[in-house]
Amino acid sequence: MIKRILSSQTKTITGAAIILATASFASRIIGFIRDRIFAHMFGAGDILDAYYAAFRVPDLIYNLIVVGALSAGFIPIFTKLMKMKTGEALRVTNTIINILAIGLIIICGTLAIFTPYLMKYIVPGFSGEKLQLTITLTRIMFISPILLGISGVISSVLQSFKSFLIYSLTPILYNIGIIIGALLFVPLFGTKGLAYGVVLGAFFHLIIQIPAMRHYNFNYQWILAYKNKHVLEIGKLMIPRTLALATHQINLLIMTVLASTLAAGSLTVFNFASNIQYFPIGIIGYSFAIAAFPTLAGFVADKNEKKLIEHLMRTIRQILFFIIPLTLVLLLLRAQIVRVLFGTGQFGWEATIATANTLAFFSLSLFAQCLIPLLARTFYALHDTWSPLIIAVISSLINIVFALALKDSLGIAGLALSFSIASILQVALLWITLRTKKLKNINELPILHFLYKVSVAAIFMGFLIQILKVPIASIVDMTRFWGIATQGSIAGGSGLLLYTVIGKLLKLEEVDILQKSLKKKWLKITNVPTNIPESKEI
Repeated sequence: MIKRILSSQTKTITGAAIILATASFASRIIGFIRDRIFAHMFGAGDILDAYYAAFRVPDLIYNLIVVGALSAGFIPIFTKLMKMKTGEALRVTNTIINILAIGLIIICGTLAIFTPYLMKYIVPGFSGEKLQLTITLTRIMFISPILLGISGVISSVLQSFKSFLIYSLTPILYNIGIIIGALLFVPLFGTKGLAYGVVLGAFFHLIIQIPAMRHYNFNYQWILAYKNKHVLEIGKLMIPRTLALATHQINLLIMTVLASTLAAGSLTVFNFASNIQYFPIGIIGYSFAIAAFPTLAGFVADKNEKKLIEHLMRTIRQILFFIIPLTLVLLLLRAQIVRVLFGTGQFGWEATIATANTLAFFSLSLFAQCLIPLLARTFYALHDTWSPLIIAVISSLINIVFALALKDSLGIAGLALSFSIASILQVALLWITLRTKKLKNINELPILHFLYKVSVAAIFMGFLIQILKVPIASIVDMTRFWGIATQGSIAGGSGLLLYTVIGKLLKLEEVDILQKSLKKKWLKITNVPTNIPESKEI
């Protein structure tokens, strides 16, 4: 049974996406449990502000080197090598692991020494015990990027083999580690236990993937073939992607700087709202993007542009089909969602309203945030990592300008609005560049026709949600958790059901694809071929 789990592979993009989405859903639920525990124990105040600020620099290191940057350069090269020279692919993998580990130890160790100086610039609004706590938590958290970096290489290998099941479990284990930190380590070590939980989660993230790597006959070796042409090629592909992520992370740093100058709890409110909006982004946007990337890279390797465009367009349709109704749910039921998730203990009504308002502005760009990972990976599959970099820089500058303009009038919600404006412009620029420079045979008319049908279904869905909210509120006790949860669940669930029914009546292909996909054998733990068959399903 364990061998079958380790060897399970997925042959369709939809299949891989649903596996990833299911695991992402579970991870996000656990993440909400984590945040609810945080809200109950600490509220929107100094401790959580310090915790989220402490996350920023270690998270920056991890995101720059591992998330996206490594996979953007590693997966296309590894996939090509596995088709030609398996031994060379494993040699390159060992080299990347060793270079990455050494680099991360040096970088994180150095930054840990200079943390007190860094924090003065990252959180200029913090002082006294709040600043000291941020410094302490940051130093402990610097261990996590080292573990996550090694884990990231293993994740890229598993993605290349289209072995998504074990990889999809890593964020779940990561969040469980953080929860253990809050519940067990905080009583033992004080607030430092929050940082110890992050390190434990990173360890879980790594350790769960090692058996799967062993299944693919990977044996760790101390190899530093840094002059290897394939290693150098991976490095060249990583550079622009790393710079692109750098602009995004610098963007987040500036958001942290600005939030630290606002009222106490603002940084916590921003992160809570951001975590809620990332629930659908993680489930829909990143699941489809990660699942599609190896397939798109394969079509590029085979020089099959027609299939590349076909699968790209169908994946875009699937993303929009799911994210548009979820956007309406977040907009129309934002107060109910925030209150159900965080309305406990020290998290009061004022913090609930601030988080709901911030969430509303984030929600405006959900479609863009879900499409950006897919479009960016399409460029990476085409071995172009520079175009997304340039566009990311432009987007970041726009975000900063709007954030500075809106923070005084709208407060923390203004930062969310500026983020949405920049995200929408970023996806527009990515599409225009892809359409005019890379894939000139794209036909957008089917997408526009699809959006017309989806919009009709979404409008009826929105009306139903609004109509149901009032009568349900008159029946249940809206001062209690169960009452708010009941109102939101019935109204939201009814709206989503109507959306699906109307989509079926309008003959949206995505409804049929979803129904068929849920019945496919890939939902069982089986070993299937890694090739992508000629199929209407993606």
